[in-house]
Amino acid sequence: MTAPVFVVERMPAGPEFVLEGPEGRHAVSVKRLQPGEDVVLTDGLGHWAEGVVRAAEGKDRLTVTGLDTIHEEPAPAPRITVVQALPKGDRGELAVETMTETGVDAIVPWQAARCITQWKGERGAKALTKWRSTAREAGKQSRRVRFPEVTDALTTKQVAALLAAADFAGVLHEDRDHDSTPLATAELPASGSLVLVVGPEGGVSPQELTAFAGAGARPYRLGRSVLRTSTAGTAATALLLGRTGRWG
Repeated sequence: MTAPVFVVERMPAGPEFVLEGPEGRHAVSVKRLQPGEDVVLTDGLGHWAEGVVRAAEGKDRLTVTGLDTIHEEPAPAPRITVVQALPKGDRGELAVETMTETGVDAIVPWQAARCITQWKGERGAKALTKWRSTAREAGKQSRRVRFPEVTDALTTKQVAALLAAADFAGVLHEDRDHDSTPLATAELPASGSLVLVVGPEGGVSPQELTAFAGAGARPYRLGRSVLRTSTAGTAATALLLGRTGRWG
């Protein structure tokens, strides 16, 4: 089994580091790590170091040694971004969690026209914080050292601009009668950025499809069955990771 991952604000400047606070508490009181066990420290931005537990003290203090080399994981290519329409309830966190575990690079919350959930004011700020916290925890759990970016929520106009700047842009569309192409056969670039839009439970509106088409985003489908918005992004991410060779 691979070593557990813990997040630090800054990578250690020397061979020994004391992990404290919530991360230290998780290591000592939840994971119950003991001297001699391996751990990985990361800033979540691609930098990481392997170490060995020297001591566990109290409830939240873990001393790690052997941190002699700081590694940097290169940014993956092509970069995969999923624009996720806001699902109902806690299914948004579920989408973020599973996309993170799968390997997505960025998640963009989108206030689509047919979204039941509305991110406004304090409620929206709290929801965004939850998404970012979920991505961080899922990144740790899946042993990632480069966590996905979760951006501020974008409007349809802003999403269109994001699509226009991408090297590949698509919209997952479930309408059987619509002229959509299987994502499994889409022509993908070997590098650059791939941006895919996942609509809400009610689907992407005709006006939104028109705006995205104007930005160069074609409609694509995953298969015969219709996935929920909270699972479609994960399935699409897995497909793109396999097709681009990042899963190989």
